[in-house]
Amino acid sequence: MGLLSAGTPLSWDDTKKVADHIRSHGITQFLHIWDRLKDKNGDELLWGDEIEYMVVVLDDKTKNAKLSLRQTEILTKLSSIVNNLSLETEDAIAIPTFHPEYGRYMLESTPGSPFTGSITDLLSVEKNMRYRRTLARRYLKPNEIPLTLTSFPRLGSPGQFTEPYHDPHDAVSSHSLFLPEQITNPHARFPTLTANIRRRRGSKVAINLPIFVDEKTPRPFIDPTIPWDRSIYAEDPEAKNGAALPDHIYMDAMGFGMGCCCLQLTYQACNVSDARRLYDGLIPIGPIMLALTAGSPIWRGFLSDVDCRWNVVAGSVDDRTVEERGLKPLEHDRFKIPKSRYDSVDLYISEHWRNRPEYNDQPVVIDPCIYNRLRQHGLDDLLSKHIAHLFIRDPLVVFSETIDQDDKESSDHFENIQSTNWQTLRFKPPPPKSPIGWRVEFRSMEVQMTDYENAAYAVFITLLSRAILSFNLNFYIPISKVDENMSRAQGRGASQSEKFYFRKDVCPGGNSLKSSGSSSPVDESRPKDRKMRNCFPPPEIPENGVPKGPVEEEYSEMTIHEIINGKGDSYPGLLGLIWAYIDTLDVSQQELSKIHSYLDLIRRRANAGSLLTPATWVRNFVRTHPAYAHDSVVTQEINYDLIVAVDEIERGVRNVSDLLPEDYTGGEADGGSISP
Repeated sequence: MGLLSAGTPLSWDDTKKVADHIRSHGITQFLHIWDRLKDKNGDELLWGDEIEYMVVVLDDKTKNAKLSLRQTEILTKLSSIVNNLSLETEDAIAIPTFHPEYGRYMLESTPGSPFTGSITDLLSVEKNMRYRRTLARRYLKPNEIPLTLTSFPRLGSPGQFTEPYHDPHDAVSSHSLFLPEQITNPHARFPTLTANIRRRRGSKVAINLPIFVDEKTPRPFIDPTIPWDRSIYAEDPEAKNGAALPDHIYMDAMGFGMGCCCLQLTYQACNVSDARRLYDGLIPIGPIMLALTAGSPIWRGFLSDVDCRWNVVAGSVDDRTVEERGLKPLEHDRFKIPKSRYDSVDLYISEHWRNRPEYNDQPVVIDPCIYNRLRQHGLDDLLSKHIAHLFIRDPLVVFSETIDQDDKESSDHFENIQSTNWQTLRFKPPPPKSPIGWRVEFRSMEVQMTDYENAAYAVFITLLSRAILSFNLNFYIPISKVDENMSRAQGRGASQSEKFYFRKDVCPGGNSLKSSGSSSPVDESRPKDRKMRNCFPPPEIPENGVPKGPVEEEYSEMTIHEIINGKGDSYPGLLGLIWAYIDTLDVSQQELSKIHSYLDLIRRRANAGSLLTPATWVRNFVRTHPAYAHDSVVTQEINYDLIVAVDEIERGVRNVSDLLPEDYTGGEADGGSISP
């Protein structure tokens, strides 16, 4: 979440009045950055992760696991100890940092300073993550635990799910039937964001997930826990007037989505061109990794028929009006907008010759005035469309003290729009007055229960990012197929039961892998790199011209197993590509063994259920619990036992050989380290 501005937030009516001002000056700020840094080149690989925890209170007497709302107190303690540690440690050692998040029960952690391209840094991620959790745990109460779980299973359920208890009757910003106001971070940004989304939309958000139909699930399923006749807020009748669908789990507040936890990774590119190339390369990977990291099958105390958070978060911040959603003809609004501002990306943006126009096969809504302004300034068509597409959105939170800014010194207005377009990938310009370069943020993955798993996925994506740039890999498929993959990725058991559109020939020149500006994996004429490189020559256009066969012949439907582990001799799989890249590195046997451990977790998660996804493991836990009545209901007791089990798994005191490798030890035996 980063630093939170102090000031006086504007109401939605006042925000709307300055929306054009924010957009106009946001573009001015971007153009100042562009003019200064469009030719910035030679930046080294710097990268980092963001992990979000939820703090849970365990009440052993009542068998209740509740969300602790002590975020402010916990962060104050952590900030103090981090400052003290920074004074006591060597300058070369970066102390992890902790940040507030939307939910008052959430903590966000980052490494403190970016990792580099060294193999040592790559393999220090897990111990850094472990150290962060150990540090957080040290400043919690004895009955509090820091969990990396995507969603809290009984958030919004009847009874007490927070500590202390608060009644949803006082939900003044969300008007939720289920979530109290106190679930939200008290900083003015968050309740204002919540209220302004509701006011802009003209109704509460409406999220409906299909119920998982078990043996004794009522048909039709009409949720008995919805207070159908509450009449506190004007929006209260929405549920019974059609917002809550039969056979679905209904949620009505931003907190259900933005209260979820995830794992995000950000990479600094050599230059803007490579950032755009990496952005495009990772777009088709987003849905695959969403399915493979699936970890959230329970919502508001019910088993759902989905495994992932994505549509919940998308629905939770969907501020589109009825006109923008296409439910009424455009009269007061400017655009009909197909997606929420939290969704998968809509446009490939690289000027690479492999990026054929046919891949951007979905109509992209843009602000024509902003597009024309960017084009007249000299920006190319694709980047102009990308920015003009982001800027069809209104700012949601504006502080009166920050309306007027020095556009050469600040990028706050640009980031106001950019940072509230929450998509699977984010293309990030350098901040003003900073040495940071052009970056790409990968955002689709669900957080995992253990630091070992989170580190494995971080290592996997980092190595894949290097393979994409080093080997000039081509993952392009039509954006419409990426959207379809995002839909498929969220279904129950999608990583094992679904097929996904994926490119058949990803290597330049067939299956021959050759590193750009480096050596072939089988060519020993050039010394291997000890450090992962960040700058690569742009790929050359083939002598016989760019192939222009039918796009439909370039991809097929594959299982996750085939995408990750390969498909015979025709396609090496993402792991095959990564191992080919590793072969260009100077890696010791010990380092290779650790890399193998991480990549083997990915292999087994993809390999037809050799290891389960967290979502499938959680679903199985609930369905085999002695107290489960096979009616799709996750009771307080079941939830308590589940949370205890997740904590024991992370600490390594509970063996789960169907979820993790048998040699997994856990945080109890290894508290991590931040030493180089």
